[in-house]
Amino acid sequence: MTASSSEPARGAAPKRQRGHARVAAILQAAAALFLDKGYDAVTMTEIGAASSTAVGSLYRFFPSKEAVADALLRSYADGLADGLAALRGRAHGLAPAALGDALVDVMLELRAQRSVALALVDARRLEASRQQLRAAMLADLGSLLAVALPALPAARRAPMALALLHLLKGVGQVPPGAAMEAPLLDEYRRLVRAYLAAA
Repeated sequence: MTASSSEPARGAAPKRQRGHARVAAILQAAAALFLDKGYDAVTMTEIGAASSTAVGSLYRFFPSKEAVADALLRSYADGLADGLAALRGRAHGLAPAALGDALVDVMLELRAQRSVALALVDARRLEASRQQLRAAMLADLGSLLAVALPALPAARRAPMALALLHLLKGVGQVPPGAAMEAPLLDEYRRLVRAYLAAA
């Protein structure tokens, strides 16, 4: 997913395990900083310091702050697509309750990344990226429904995918560690299971 009409330049891809670990540390530190301070307030120097990365190494992997943000957005979009594709691969014959729980689990696994991705999209005013992500998720949910519920009329897939998207957004917004986290997630599970069972 491109983050803007002119995609930020990408740096060197890591070749060794150490380089992969360094890139992961940079992205983790940048995500925390973007959430804490906001995209505009964060500098590359701060990202380097927070990830214990020398500035030269930082710029070798990420030539700009935009490139760091783009990598975080791509990571979320790829994680979401991979999670839904893996679920689609095992969805045939899954009971609606199991399918509902699996959908909630996919969203929970990506909850932290989702918060960062949405903060970046909002801060950078990337409505096109938001629409691309939404369209991709709707398409993935539609194909998942076709596999999991083969008797479902094709005309119902798109509206059901949209309804599921809205339910699953709520899952991603439940704050981790909140007093109501567990009961609220239980309610989302019940809602998704019941909705799929009624289809």
